[in-house]
Amino acid sequence: MEEFRRAYSRLCKESGTEPQETVLQQLHQLPQGRLDLATQSLTVDTCRALGKLLQKESLLTELILSDCMLSEEGATLLLQGLCVNTAVRFLDLKGNNLRAAGAEALAKLLRQNKSIQSLTLEWNNLGTWDEAFATFCGALAANGALRQLDLRNNQINHKGAEELALALKSNASLQQLDLRWNHIGLLGGRALVNCLPSNRTLWKLELAGNNIPGDILRAVEQAMDHNQDRQTVFRESQARAQVLSKEVRHLREEKSKQFLDLMETIDRQREEMARSSKASAARVGQLQEALNERHSIINSLKAKLQMTEAALALSEQKAQDLGELLATTEQEQRSLEAAERESKLLRDLSAANEKNLLLRNQVDELERKVKSQQEQLFLTKTELTNTTAELKMRAIQAEERLELEKNRSRQSLEDAEHLRFKEVEHMTRHLEDSERAMQERVQRLEAARLSLEEELSRVKAAALTERSQAEEELIKAKNQVRLEEQQHQAHLEEKLRLLAQARDEAQSTCLQQKQTVADAQARASQLGMQVESLRRRLEELQQELSNKDQEKVAEVTRVRLELQEQNGRLQAELTAQEALKEKAAALERQLKGELSPRSPHPWHRCRAFLTRTSHRRRRNRPLASLVSLRRVYSQ
Repeated sequence: MEEFRRAYSRLCKESGTEPQETVLQQLHQLPQGRLDLATQSLTVDTCRALGKLLQKESLLTELILSDCMLSEEGATLLLQGLCVNTAVRFLDLKGNNLRAAGAEALAKLLRQNKSIQSLTLEWNNLGTWDEAFATFCGALAANGALRQLDLRNNQINHKGAEELALALKSNASLQQLDLRWNHIGLLGGRALVNCLPSNRTLWKLELAGNNIPGDILRAVEQAMDHNQDRQTVFRESQARAQVLSKEVRHLREEKSKQFLDLMETIDRQREEMARSSKASAARVGQLQEALNERHSIINSLKAKLQMTEAALALSEQKAQDLGELLATTEQEQRSLEAAERESKLLRDLSAANEKNLLLRNQVDELERKVKSQQEQLFLTKTELTNTTAELKMRAIQAEERLELEKNRSRQSLEDAEHLRFKEVEHMTRHLEDSERAMQERVQRLEAARLSLEEELSRVKAAALTERSQAEEELIKAKNQVRLEEQQHQAHLEEKLRLLAQARDEAQSTCLQQKQTVADAQARASQLGMQVESLRRRLEELQQELSNKDQEKVAEVTRVRLELQEQNGRLQAELTAQEALKEKAAALERQLKGELSPRSPHPWHRCRAFLTRTSHRRRRNRPLASLVSLRRVYSQ
């Protein structure tokens, strides 16, 4: 509330007005969340500042402005500020004499504000102006937040009651309505009774002191009891529905947890299968890599074999070429001369034979190498066939294992799916059972409601028959009582006349008291203004006195400083005079020494007299100055 108080003071200063002291005191003493300004006379400026503050205030939940003597303008400003407020829940405007403008401002408040739940308007004059009160009732019909409304002592007549009845037909939030001590009468009571079947939320309606017949009051009580029973049944059904919804929610949560656990197990199994499939795939990859290595080795051996076969073919071609060359050489040797060429041919033949032997040896070696390579190739082929067969067997075994794992995982998935389907079917069956149970409960409640309505209709029929009998008895009783009424009528008229006189006297005394209260308030305000002016004058005098004291202190300090300076100068003069005295004494002694044998000359006597008088004057001068300074200081 301290921030609210500072903001109120700031707004008042900005608008050029002084904040009310009583309001500041109340704001300083209020608890958190509650603003109580009851019995405080609020001015228009204060209402304007409070309206601006209430537009943005979000901590106040309770606002009490009862008996604040609000003017039409002040009430309008306050209610305009509350139109956009979203925190106030309780508003008390009791005893503020609100009239047409106040009713229109309240209508605007009810149309725009969605947070006020309790509104107290006791001891106002809203019902005096029909059009303004009709506007208020129209806003009440459109409001959806108000729960409690107090309209006691508002001069509401039967027309205002009819407007209220129209508003109650459309309103769906009001639960308590207090209309005591108004002027509703028979017509207004009938209008209210006729509107109650359309309203299902109002369970408390106070109509005492409105000149309404007893049968209408009883009908209102019956309607209120019916609405109250309906509210209790509705609350019980809501509580049961909440309990059932909680149970269903709990079951759904449990089933969802079970389903999630099942899905987690399925996911884990899938992960395990994926890991096993990855491991088998890695093993198959390793076997495939080994097979590829063996294939590469076989290919390299095949390449070597082809190279050796090519080398063997080349060697055979060379041998054939050498044989042809040998044949040609033999033919040439035959054609040559026998003697000359025979030796050469023999040498060539021997060389060719040697070469042939060498070539044959090389061919034999190559054949042996080829045979050994063929044997190695055969061995590698057999080994390759064995390894391929082994790899095929392993691949077949791996495929069989993979197929078994797949079948096993498929079977587990099918089992899990079957279990999940069973769980879902069980859950749906359970939910259907719960829904059927709820429907049966609703049907039972509906049957109970129908039975209650039938019983109510029977009770109404019995009440109508009893009412007809009671009316007949009432007619008889009226005939019997009419004579007694005629006898007592004169006495009652006399009492009524006396009561009217007493009422007039009470009204006159009340008016006089109000006038005296107004005069006293005016006098109090005048006295307050006078006290304020006297207080200001006293503050001004105190300020002047303090200024004079300061000036006096400054003057005394200045005089003291001057005295100190003069004392210093006087001391210096005294020292100088003492020095002069010493010099004069020395001169006199010297003169006496010079003139001692003879008598003094008259001129010397005159000079001595002059020196004595001058010394006396010099001694008396500082004393006079000191006396004058002491006089100034004393003044």
